[in-house]
Amino acid sequence: MSLFTKILEKLGMKPAEDKPAATPSKPKVATLSKATKDAMAKLDTAQKSPIGRAVPMVDVVGKLEGMAARSKEKLNWRESIVDLLKLLNLDSSLEARKELAVELGCPADKMSDSARMNVWLHKTVMQKLAANGGNIPRELWD
Repeated sequence: MSLFTKILEKLGMKPAEDKPAATPSKPKVATLSKATKDAMAKLDTAQKSPIGRAVPMVDVVGKLEGMAARSKEKLNWRESIVDLLKLLNLDSSLEARKELAVELGCPADKMSDSARMNVWLHKTVMQKLAANGGNIPRELWD
């Protein structure tokens, strides 16, 4: 099992499907008004995540803040991939982070510098959590 999948599981999330979720088919009736068609289009759009898949929203920030409040260590999960992994009780070693970086497609130039890799990794994990239905504030992954 991949480390990112373990992160998702610790947060009560499931990976987004690779294929788009089925959307309700629109009736092809010529008598639908423009307003009805517009409303149906908005409904279809509202049911999709930013990446085009229907995924349930998960209060990731709330879960992580709750875990941090119960932790004996003061962990800066909002900025540190090491602290995020520790908070989730996952392996935070350099070797594990390198494996996660490879899994998520870290550019080679960042892999040779652990500090740059860690920054890239934290932002990428936050982006992937958001893509999988997490309510991640943009400032954590932008």
